[in-house]
Amino acid sequence: MTAATPDRRAIITEALHKIDDLTARLAIAEQASTEPIAVIGMGCRLPGAVNSPEQYWDLLCDGRSGIVGVPPERWDAEALFTEDHTIPGTICNREGGFLSDWQPDEFDAEFFAIPPREAAAMDPQQRLFIEVAWEALENAGIPPHTLQGTQTGVFVGVTAYDYMLKMSGSVRPDELDAYLLTGNSANFAAGRTAYLLGARGPAVVLDTACSSSLVTIHLACQSLRWRESDTALVGGTNLLLSPVASIACSRWGMLSPDGQCKTFDAGANGYVRSEGAGVVVLKRLSDAQQDGNRILAVIRGSAVNQDGASSGVTVPNGPAQQALLRQALKVARLTPADIDYIEAHGTGTPLGDPIELDSLSTVFGEREGRAPLVLGAVKTNLGHLEAAAGIAGFMKTVLAVGHGRIPRNLNLTELTPHASQGVSRLRIATEDMEWPSTEGPRRAGASSFGVSGTNAHVVIEQAPDQVPAQQGPPPAVSTLVLSGKSAQRVAATASVLADWMAGPGAAVPLADVAHTLNHHRARQPKFATVAAVDRDQAVAGCARWPPVSPPPAWSVARTAPSDRAPYSSIRAADRSGPGWAAGCWPTSPHSTRPSPNSSRFSLRRPGFRCAR
Repeated sequence: MTAATPDRRAIITEALHKIDDLTARLAIAEQASTEPIAVIGMGCRLPGAVNSPEQYWDLLCDGRSGIVGVPPERWDAEALFTEDHTIPGTICNREGGFLSDWQPDEFDAEFFAIPPREAAAMDPQQRLFIEVAWEALENAGIPPHTLQGTQTGVFVGVTAYDYMLKMSGSVRPDELDAYLLTGNSANFAAGRTAYLLGARGPAVVLDTACSSSLVTIHLACQSLRWRESDTALVGGTNLLLSPVASIACSRWGMLSPDGQCKTFDAGANGYVRSEGAGVVVLKRLSDAQQDGNRILAVIRGSAVNQDGASSGVTVPNGPAQQALLRQALKVARLTPADIDYIEAHGTGTPLGDPIELDSLSTVFGEREGRAPLVLGAVKTNLGHLEAAAGIAGFMKTVLAVGHGRIPRNLNLTELTPHASQGVSRLRIATEDMEWPSTEGPRRAGASSFGVSGTNAHVVIEQAPDQVPAQQGPPPAVSTLVLSGKSAQRVAATASVLADWMAGPGAAVPLADVAHTLNHHRARQPKFATVAAVDRDQAVAGCARWPPVSPPPAWSVARTAPSDRAPYSSIRAADRSGPGWAAGCWPTSPHSTRPSPNSSRFSLRRPGFRCAR
């Protein structure tokens, strides 16, 4: 008996150690399942001549609409128009949210090393996503070549297939090219992007209709938390290239005869279709802080669910929406009173809007003495971007949380009478407003509901304070390194940079601009440098490129060695604070825009060409 006692003690001691170890592992696992995710970069092309997050914010603050008449090169809106949506083969409006600064034939295939024949067969939605993904990485200050071989995931929401519709009616069977398969299979939107970057993480294309791009946010966050991905490129793309879907939506009674989304208004009568793309760059918050990334906002939690059985397969389900909101708050470890603003799905339909309002008032109405929850919907500015709608709303929310301002909702004259009395506990932002006062960080939610019943909600929080790296005295001379595929593209970059430094970027220190150009832009075969003692000299040097006789400040564009010092890696401490201007100035248009002398090619019949 006495000899066995030490053995029992040893067994008990070992068991206690194992319990402690398992408890610690469980705590780590639980923390990982809710680990905050940082938004470190964004890129977009949206209606209203929006080509950057900064331009997007300007459109929102100005209260502008991106809705225009259907461009004649897309389809003959007058020939298809009718006021009676029940007439087959017609469309009840002549408007849409179209990209004015980008056309389906504008794609710099050479820049992405895509052969002309292959590029011509690519769905322009793929072309657009690749461009915006590149710009999002530039906005994040991540040179794309540094992602080669890394666990970078690509998550894309795509629904439309207009380009295939155009080609199926324009190309004879003997003209079909093998590239039509890769160019028009939606999965290649993610696969090709990962291939171009050399990324090794998940590459996923998702179609949950209108909620596609917000569901991709949810999946990307899970991938990051599960360590499948260390960085994630996430977004959606949608282009209106054919009238077929508009004809179907009109016949269904979904479209607004007014060509406007009048979200939550008594006169709401449907939505207006729109196009565009948005991409965000995500990392685990702890990694983003360690790496010195600029953090735009933090994702605290997200949820996805399904309407299930309701009164119709396309009819929203209020209880399902309420469950979604509560689940997202649970994952975020927050209460309804912690949320200040909701970016609503808000399509502007007389059925969907009241259901969403009632769901929001049920979950967020009791706020324990807090100010009423504020609502907005970017569809009143942009229309319904369908597969890209969720990312557009998400990006608006990130911008609003970061700026501490809520842009006004458009097209609201009188609140819909079909919502319950609980809606009185909510406030719709009918004018620009400062963020409601709060003791903690600013917090918001963004919703997106798919027409087939898949719903998503993401909880977004203000970025934590970032301690800037210690800065020494500015250098006496700043050297700006500009690169491109050719000397002409270097010149285009110089022109854009000169305009920006003389205008929107006038307040950014010249040394910060030089640092971003030297360390946070992709390597290109040709480069030039301009040395300047002050901003005026830098602007003048860039503006007169290419000089007939290069002044001493310029080094003529030449081939860049792969081991050039300006592109060498830098310490994380150098990448934060005022010494890093990444994201402050526009992405370089030479990356994705054809030069004036670029050649063009096209398939013989579909009609959407692409440059270079």
